[in-house]
Parts: sequence; C-alpha cells; structure tokens
Amino acid sequence: MSRDARRTHRVPSGGAVQGGPVTPRKERRDGRLTLRYPRRAGRFALRLGSLVGALGVWQVLTGLDVDLWLRFSQFPTVADVARAFADRLSGPDYWTDLTDSLTRILTGFLLAAVLGVATGVLVARSRLAEDLLGPLLEVVRPIPAIALVPVAILLLPSNEQGIVFITFTAAFFPVLVSTRHAVRALTPVWEEAVRTMGAGRLRVLGSVVLPGALPGVFGGLSVGLGVSWICVISAEMISGQYGVGYRTWQDYTIVNYPGVFVGMVTIGVLGWITSTAVELLGRRLTHWLPRTSYVPGARVPREARGTTVPVRALPRTDKDVPHDQFV
Repeated sequence: MSRDARRTHRVPSGGAVQGGPVTPRKERRDGRLTLRYPRRAGRFALRLGSLVGALGVWQVLTGLDVDLWLRFSQFPTVADVARAFADRLSGPDYWTDLTDSLTRILTGFLLAAVLGVATGVLVARSRLAEDLLGPLLEVVRPIPAIALVPVAILLLPSNEQGIVFITFTAAFFPVLVSTRHAVRALTPVWEEAVRTMGAGRLRVLGSVVLPGALPGVFGGLSVGLGVSWICVISAEMISGQYGVGYRTWQDYTIVNYPGVFVGMVTIGVLGWITSTAVELLGRRLTHWLPRTSYVPGARVPREARGTTVPVRALPRTDKDVPHDQFV
C-alpha cells in the first residue's frame, strides 16, 4: 500500500471503524465507557455458569416438588442423578455400554463420511451418475433411518451389523446432500484456471473441487453425526443387547428414572465431544479460510457512529494515472 493510501486509511479518533468488529467488554476510552466482549477465560466462565445455573434451577424445581403445568415432582433431583451416575461409573457395565455405542457410531459414521462424500462428488460432477443414482437416492432419502430397522433385521445376519447399518444410513444422506450442493456451488473460474495450466481431472478434483467443497462437507458431517447419535440410540433400544441406548431403555422398564437420566447425560456428553472433534478437524483442514470476528449483538460505540474511512478515488482516465504506474 502506498504512502497516500495509508494516509487515507487512518482510523478516526473515535477508535473504531464503521462496519468493523466491535465486541462488548467494558473499557474506558476518552473518558467514556464502552463495551467489549470478554476474552477466552471470561467466555469459559460464562458457559460454565450457564450450565451451573441450569442445574441449580433443576434442583430447586425438583427439590420443592413444583407442579404448575409441568410436573417436576415426577423428576429425580440433581443429587439423585449424581448418586446414580457415581454408582454406574463404579461398575463394569457402564464402560462396556460406552465402548459398544462408540464403536457402532464411529464405524457407521466413518463409512457414511467416505461413501457420502464420494457419492456427492460423483453425482455433482457426472450427469450419468446423477441420472442413474439421483432418483433412487431421492426416493430413499425421506425414509427415516429408524424405520429401516425391519429391513436391517431381514437383510443382515446379526443385530450388531443392523445397528451399524442404521447409523450409516442416518449419516449418509446429510453428508451426500451437503457435498453435492457444495460442489455445485463452486466458482467455475477456479476449475478453468487450473485447466488452462494443463491439469487433468484428478488434479482438478484434488486441488479445486475437494478443497473448495470442504466447508460444505464438514457442515454435512456435523449434521450427520448428530442424526447418527439419535438413530444409534433408538436402534439399541429396539434391537440392541448392549449400549447406552439399551441400558437407558432397561432403566425405563424397571422405573429407574435416575438411571434414565444417567443415560441421557451420557448421550449428551458423547454427542458434544464427537461433534466438537468434527468441528475442530474442519477448522484444521480449512485454516486457509478467512475467519470473522463478528460478535452477534455487539453495538457500535456512539463516538464511532457516522464516521467513515476516506477511500482514495480511482483514476478515471489514463491521464489521471501517474506515469510511473503504467505497465
């Protein structure tokens, strides 16, 4: 940037630029109090406080047996669930169920990720594949994965394979649809630029199509993982012998409600950990993308409102261009 351009892009004395990221954490500037968003430690404390507050409200409502419209008197208290959780952790069944559920979800999800991405790219890039596979996929896609339990029981030789099949089906279609839309949304100029340099189909696929579609692919993976957890727990309740879903259903049949909530908490924590892992992997593989620092709900300080950054006017004719800038 030239000296004149730097001179015209100076920030006004208000300390903010119109349209720039403004975050709400209290800070004094020029004798005035502005808001800026808290840093990482403050955000962690805020998130932890929200969980603690929710548990506190749960304990108060269930401890006082509040029955207004919702019947909290039927709920176990937080203390009851904590005691049941401690008892479950001390036994071997909990860890066996945890291992079985994680094995099923990871097997089905990894198969869905590989085949979903490959099929999505194929359908988006080939008219023949779209004509052959498109109608079949669109007919099967609206069917809930849990409704395929009878098909899995009849088709596959064991219940374990049937549960993996249900998990795979649940994650396959979100990944497929997101990949297909992400590939079709790519700018054709990128592919044309690579082809002009002599690149073939495989080079275009590896250097343009797959990297450009990664944000959409990971969006589908995140959605597919959540749906997989829903369906694997449901499949374990129906036809499983071990697993978190199977144990939760068994606790419900014997009216062990604290045990039911232990299963629910376990499912929530496992889903949160796995979805966070997918999100971190997506950020790692798409580190070249620009990151926004926009904070929803942030307000521009009053002294920064109405201020603009002067932009240097572009030359209209060749006479307005300095002689030393001609190529």
